[in-house]
Amino acid sequence: MTDQLNPRFRLDSYVVGAANRLAVTAARAVAESPATAYNPLFIYAGPGLGKTHLLMAIGHQARTIDPQLSVEYVTLDDFVEAYNAAIAAGQGDAYRKRYAETGALLIDDVQFLTHRREVQAELLRLVNTMTAAGRQIVMTSDRPPAEIEALDERLIQRFAGGLVIDIGAPDFETRVAILRRQCDDRGVAFAPGVIEVVAEMGAGNVRELIGGLNRLVAVQSVSDRPIDAERARDALGGGPRSTAPTGAGSVPGNDAAPPAPLETAEFDAFLSEVTVTLSQQVEAWRARVGEAILRWEGEGYRTARLTELLDQEAPPDPEATLKSFVADVERLRRLEREAAELDPELAGVAAFRDPDGLVAAESLLARARSGATPPPGPSPLWRLEEFAEGPSNQVAVRAAGTIIHEPAVKYNPLVIVAGSGLGKTHLLHAIGNQLAAAPESVVACLGAQDFTENLIEAIDRDRVALWRARYRRVTAFLLDDVQLLAGRDRSQEELFWLFNQLAEQGRQMVFSSAVAPRDLVGIEPRLVSRLEGGLVVTLEPPGRDLRLMVARRELVERTGAADDELAQYLAARPADSPRAVLGLVQRVLQAAEAQQLPPSAGLARELLEGATERPARKSGGRRSSGIVVSASGGVKSVEKMVWAWPDTADRLIEDLR
Repeated sequence: MTDQLNPRFRLDSYVVGAANRLAVTAARAVAESPATAYNPLFIYAGPGLGKTHLLMAIGHQARTIDPQLSVEYVTLDDFVEAYNAAIAAGQGDAYRKRYAETGALLIDDVQFLTHRREVQAELLRLVNTMTAAGRQIVMTSDRPPAEIEALDERLIQRFAGGLVIDIGAPDFETRVAILRRQCDDRGVAFAPGVIEVVAEMGAGNVRELIGGLNRLVAVQSVSDRPIDAERARDALGGGPRSTAPTGAGSVPGNDAAPPAPLETAEFDAFLSEVTVTLSQQVEAWRARVGEAILRWEGEGYRTARLTELLDQEAPPDPEATLKSFVADVERLRRLEREAAELDPELAGVAAFRDPDGLVAAESLLARARSGATPPPGPSPLWRLEEFAEGPSNQVAVRAAGTIIHEPAVKYNPLVIVAGSGLGKTHLLHAIGNQLAAAPESVVACLGAQDFTENLIEAIDRDRVALWRARYRRVTAFLLDDVQLLAGRDRSQEELFWLFNQLAEQGRQMVFSSAVAPRDLVGIEPRLVSRLEGGLVVTLEPPGRDLRLMVARRELVERTGAADDELAQYLAARPADSPRAVLGLVQRVLQAAEAQQLPPSAGLARELLEGATERPARKSGGRRSSGIVVSASGGVKSVEKMVWAWPDTADRLIEDLR
C-alpha cells in the first residue's frame, strides 16, 4: 500500500550526482511511463547509497502523475512472510492476485532470495505475469543479480531483459550538495568550510556522511559559539581521509559522455538479417518488423511508418523504409540530447518521440538554444588600460595583447602565474573584457571556487547538463586561481572535458594560478599537462619603475594630483607587489588626513621610517588634546589613526591579485 512509502523519500529531495544520474534517469522514466521503458527495473547499490529512497520516490512520482495507479512497496522479508502465511492458510491464489493486479510493485532488498527456491519460483511467475499485463515492477538489491548466491538463472535472465543499473558512492561535490540539503532541511547553519570538512572525511556512503553531520550538529548545540573547520576536524576524529572507492559495480565518475541507449550495431545486424530473410520467407520478415515495432514502441517512439509496412502485402522497398526510420530516430536522439543539455526538462517530451515530426523537434531545440542562460562574465572594474605595465610583467601583458587580437591562434591556453597581490586576477579579467567586446562573443570568466560552487548547486538542483551547456557554448573561457581545484575530483573532471571540447572548437582559454602548473598539488596530471601545453607567463615582483607608476596613479586618483617627491619616495620603498605599493599610499593618505596635513614625502618618511623631522602642523590658535575631527565628522585619535592599522593593505576595497 502507498502508506508504506516514506513521505520524505521523493525525487525532488534526492540529490543527483555522477554516481547515480543514470539510475535516477531510469527511475524517472519508469515513474512517468510505468511498464513502457524498463520493465523490470533492477537497481543495486551498497548499503546507505540511497536505493530505498529512490525506490520509494518512484512510487510517489508515479502516484503524483496518475492518482488512480495502485502502488505497493514491500521488502522481500515481508513478501516472503506473506507468501508463507498465504500458503499455510490455503490462500495462495489470493496472494498471487494481490500482487499481480498492482499497477506498480516495488520490492526492496531482493538479495535475500538466496537459497529460497520456492519464493524464487513465485517471484518469477509474478514478474512474467506483471510484465505481460503491462504492470511495472521495480526491485532493489545490494548486489547485481548474477552475484546473488543460488539465484535461479531464469530470474537473472528476466531481470536482464529489463534494465539492471547501479548507484555508486557520491563524489566530493555531490557529498557537499547532500550535506547542504540536509542542513537546509534541518534549519542548521555552520561556519564556512565546516560542510567541506564533513565531505572530506572519507564516508563510503550517505549514511556515514549524515552520521558525521549529526555529530557536528550535536557538538555545536552544546557549544557557546559556532564551530569552525578546525573544531569540526577534531570532532570527526582528525583530518580528511581518502574517499572510499565506489566499488567494482559502481557507475564510473565520468557522466559527460553517457552510454548511448540506441544499440546501433545490434540493430544494423537486425536489418541485415531482415534483408536476407525477406528473400526467403515473407512471414518471417513480417515477424521481424513486428519485433522492431515492439522495440521502438518500448523506447517510446511512434512507429506509424513501420506499421504501414505490415499493412501492405508487398512493400516496394521495406529495407529503405526501415533504414530511414532508424536514421530519423538517431536524428531525434541527437536533437533531444542537445536540448536536454540546455534544459533538462526537455528530455523525453513528445516532440522527440515522433520520427515523422522532425520539424517540431528542431523548432523546440531552437527555442532551447535561444533561451540558454549565459555564463558569468568578467568584472567591468578591471580594464587592460588600467593595468600598469613594466619589465616585471611585460611578457604577460604582451601575450595578453596577442590573444586579444588573435584568440586561440598562438597561445591556448594562456596560464598567468603570480603570487598574491601581483595582479593576476586584474589581468585575467582585463583580457576577458577585451575578448567580450568582439561581436557575438560569449566569455565565461570566474574563479575556481565559484566554478566548484556552481557545480555543487547544479548537482543539488539536478541541473548539471544545463550548467555544462552554459560553458560549452562560450567563445572564451577564463578561470582564476586554478590551484583551488586541488582535491575537487568532480570539478577537475568537468574542467578536463570542457578543456578538450573548447580546444577542439578553437576557443581561447586563460587560467591563473598561484604556482606554476608543474608545481600544482592535488591537480590531476592530465590537467597539468594541458595547462603546460600552452604558454605559461609569470608576473614578477614590481621594479622601481612599476612601483612609481602605481604610486603616481593612486595619488592622482585619491587626491587629484601626484606629489612627485612623495611618489619617488614611495617607489623607492621595498614592496613585493602593486598591492603593497597601494598599501603604502593608503597609509600616508590616512596619516595626512588624521593630522590634517597635506600628503608629502616628509610625512611619509616620518610614518614609515620613524624620522624626527616633522612638517609644521596647521595651527588653530590653541593647543589640541590630540583628538581631531575628520572631514567626515567622526572623532579620531591621531595616534590610533596612524598606528592602529599595521597592515593597511588589508583594508583595501579592490584586491589586485
